[in-house]
Amino acid sequence: MTAATEPTASDPNAAAPTVPDPASAPDQKPGTDPVPGTCPAASSPDRIHLDPFVSDLDAESAALRAAGPLAAVTLPGGVDVWAVTHHAEAKKLLTDPRLVKDITVWGAWQRGEIAPDWPLIGLANPPRSMLTVDGADHRRLRTLVAQALTPRRVEHMRERITELTGSLLDEVAAAPGDTVDLKALFAYPLPMYVIADLMGLAEERLPRLKELFEKFFSTQTPPEEVVATLTELAAIMTETVAHKRENPGDDLTSALILASENGDRLTDEEIVSTLQLMVAAGHETTISLIVNAVVNLSTHPEQRALVLSGKADWSAVIEETLRWSTPTSHVLIRFATEDVPVGDKVLPAGDALIVSYAAIGRDEQAHGPTAGDFDITRESANRHISFGHGPHVCPGAALSRLEAGVALPALYARFPDLDLAVPATELRNKPVVTQNDLYELPVRLGT
Repeated sequence: MTAATEPTASDPNAAAPTVPDPASAPDQKPGTDPVPGTCPAASSPDRIHLDPFVSDLDAESAALRAAGPLAAVTLPGGVDVWAVTHHAEAKKLLTDPRLVKDITVWGAWQRGEIAPDWPLIGLANPPRSMLTVDGADHRRLRTLVAQALTPRRVEHMRERITELTGSLLDEVAAAPGDTVDLKALFAYPLPMYVIADLMGLAEERLPRLKELFEKFFSTQTPPEEVVATLTELAAIMTETVAHKRENPGDDLTSALILASENGDRLTDEEIVSTLQLMVAAGHETTISLIVNAVVNLSTHPEQRALVLSGKADWSAVIEETLRWSTPTSHVLIRFATEDVPVGDKVLPAGDALIVSYAAIGRDEQAHGPTAGDFDITRESANRHISFGHGPHVCPGAALSRLEAGVALPALYARFPDLDLAVPATELRNKPVVTQNDLYELPVRLGT
């Protein structure tokens, strides 16, 4: 499996950050927050503290919904924000111009309360891209990106996704024993190879990028490694853009360099930031989508029987998984330019808002009294907003659906008796509050 080639990373003096040992996670006390380097929490007792170890996402999401459409929460590191937790209110806020991406609006930022080594700083204050700007600036950047990420380009990836899927399934079948880690062998490498091909990243970059993105998303990255991680990620993306400027190819990075609107072009900073955004979101979301779909079908055999018998479509599995166990738990972060009423509460001017998609997906007001059930025959399956809503809706949603739509049918065609090798209660969540992600996915392949 070969992606585009380019020079390898450059700083021989840079110390390689240490990736936390996943096996140590269960020994850490759930609900604690040992991360130093951030502002002290000034939380009131009624605030919901998001568990940095994500030991029970379903229960946490239920508590967020029960707190009303606007819940007071504390992020790992003692950072107080608000969360929108209901479907209807989220749709309104995601299109409300009073909510902006400009971090300088945030009162806590203005007061110097957000430390530069806060583990989530890379998500709260990412470099300039279409993710971080609003209004005319956002429309400009989104238009230029849309010129590069066209529906035709996405559909053109189908053949490559099918080829990679078949190759990876051959490796799964050849793995010794009947039990394998399906995430490590299939659900992780497929999206990573696809995004590398799409963006023109060299395959030899991928192992290091895996380590860096682990740190980028984790709540447990040591403060002294946060800035180094962000710096190295930016360096890799900058070198990729420089290489593609000199050696353009049939990839999205080259297309971003060439994209223009009325003579306007993306700056190198904007291309670098967009590349990092697309790589980060483009692989993490699809990994979790594939993993969660397999878990859902394994724990709901009657639903699995429906799709394997052809009585339900794989698209229904994908959409219900996106709703019921959304890959993105919480999205950081928007800021209120003025007081914004939400339900019977007010989001104060200068405060920060996160979008709690894990809570929103099971909102009974949107999906009825069975919102807590995984049901691929649900009529409202397509009413979820798990890829966002409004101007900042995820531009890679079609690619993620395409990957899952190829990968899942092929997986179960090859291994129709595939099932979890451990009880679902023993699956271990990674310490990532923004992604609904597992350390591993042990499965039995069956006969």
